[in-house]
Amino acid sequence: MDTKKLFYNLDYWLIVPVFILSIFGIICIGSATHINLGESPATYYSQMVWFAIGIAIMFGAIFLNYQFLSQYYLWLYVINILLLIAVLIVGRNVNGATRWLYIGGLGIQPSEFAKIIIIFCLAKLIDKNRQEINNISILAFIAAFVLIPIFLIQKQPSLSASLVLLAVLVVELFVAGINYKYILIALMVIIPILAFICWDVQNEPPIIVNKLLASHQITRIKTFLNPVEGSNEYYQTIKSINAIGSGKMMGKGLYQGTLNQLSYLPEPHNDFIFSVIGEEFGFIGCISVLILEFFVVFRCILIAVSCRDSFSQLIVAGIAGMIAFQVFVNTGVATSILPNTGMSLPFVSYGGSSMWSNMASIGLVLNIGLKRSKSLFEGV
Repeated sequence: MDTKKLFYNLDYWLIVPVFILSIFGIICIGSATHINLGESPATYYSQMVWFAIGIAIMFGAIFLNYQFLSQYYLWLYVINILLLIAVLIVGRNVNGATRWLYIGGLGIQPSEFAKIIIIFCLAKLIDKNRQEINNISILAFIAAFVLIPIFLIQKQPSLSASLVLLAVLVVELFVAGINYKYILIALMVIIPILAFICWDVQNEPPIIVNKLLASHQITRIKTFLNPVEGSNEYYQTIKSINAIGSGKMMGKGLYQGTLNQLSYLPEPHNDFIFSVIGEEFGFIGCISVLILEFFVVFRCILIAVSCRDSFSQLIVAGIAGMIAFQVFVNTGVATSILPNTGMSLPFVSYGGSSMWSNMASIGLVLNIGLKRSKSLFEGV
């Protein structure tokens, strides 16, 4: 396909909401970092650069011969594992977590890139074994394939990135046609484990949970189960709720968010950017962002449904699951329906690694969309 025809056939119903979200995110980051009050605009300008580079990465992914690359999926997987190990050995500790590798003056988070790499490699592994997907030994191998990077990421620690990989595993296995009996068995195991964790975190000291989770993660779960207004642990959540609630229907206006502008919001440019949106753009702003995020996921699902081959379908389904899960967790934390855990809002929150990983994902979806067969949904 020549370049002119390629650009003509791109799914602009997917590209446009991604660009709107990204540009709106830059605007919100400017407010969150108080550029209107004369604070350093470095973060604001950096996000512009990350977005511009992200566009280049997206188009690079569009031209990528992913079917050829899939022959080397095990090498990609090994490289991913080595990067995660390198973080633990030579990574830089920031705020109690070792998640960054610095190359020159540039810091990257391998756990962010691990998401798209695992989506790709897992899709290939499942595709190769799709006819035996309900074989217990194959399922165990697939689970181990994902649990290894999850273990390394959790050692950083980064619970949110670990959970994303688990969500991707669940989505891709479901799309591959896993027998419902395994889903039922998994629920019968997971639900009692979650109930035990909720009970154990409240013990002093915990019986087992403190050996699996970092102390701050245990504190966050405990605070979620027993919120105490005025406590240091509940500070982030209550400020976020207050900010979103104070925005009411239409919001206070850009740069007019009282809690945001007075620096009461925690991590307003990243994990709690939804709080900035709620305070300054109100319910209308929040619901508009959620609709755009949903539409991105929806377009991915339509492309997945119309894929010609199972490998491509699994990739797109994994990406849709990744984006949907991150949106759910980010907004869930900001509104206190989930325990506090750091999760960026796709395309909106600050961060080069997350922006590049998400834009690469969209580029891959667009690439696959160009090769899909005609379907009932074509042109929707």
